Amino acid sequence: MKLYDGGRAPNPRRVRVFLAEKAIAVPTEQVDLGQLQQRSDAFTAINPMQRVPALVLDDGTVIAESIAICRYFETLQPNPPLFGRGALETALVEMWNRRAELHLLLPVATVFQHLHPAMKIMVDPQVAAWGEANKPRVTQFLQFLDRELKSRSFVAGTTYSVADITAMIAVDFMRVSKLAVPDDLVNVRRWHDAVSARPSAKA
Repeated sequence: MKLYDGGRAPNPRRVRVFLAEKAIAVPTEQVDLGQLQQRSDAFTAINPMQRVPALVLDDGTVIAESIAICRYFETLQPNPPLFGRGALETALVEMWNRRAELHLLLPVATVFQHLHPAMKIMVDPQVAAWGEANKPRVTQFLQFLDRELKSRSFVAGTTYSVADITAMIAVDFMRVSKLAVPDDLVNVRRWHDAVSARPSAKA
């Protein structure tokens, strides 16, 4: 088994944090995104979509997409449960993880991809207006999340889950996208401080 990683990119980091929470060690190989190694023939043979992470199993099966990889390891090692336990909790974690992906991580990534000069080699054409258009979407979702976090400790409920991983990494990625959590969102800031203090956040 080998995990093809991608440094500080958000999606590979989601898998690393998840594995750290599970205390699972997996051999890794770094894919240098800055050097466009994800577009090399060797990596394209592993994942034709030219994206990281990618998990290659011992029988040669390749699992791509960060959440698919996390679900694989969740089934292998259910504890601690990071996708919820029972029908309701599992559904709530799924709901909040999707919200964090679609309404926070994706807009933050869009701002970065379309406005950061270093991304021009990967995103062509960059559309600056689309990057700018996503900035208010980030703030709007954070305001929504702040209201939700007023009554609970974690994104999806009373326990830490994969939804917290996705949201934490999205907030962390805001820095390189030149975005900031508004000062008045005290619940988001409290939550982010707490999840960032977990040892897994350093993965």
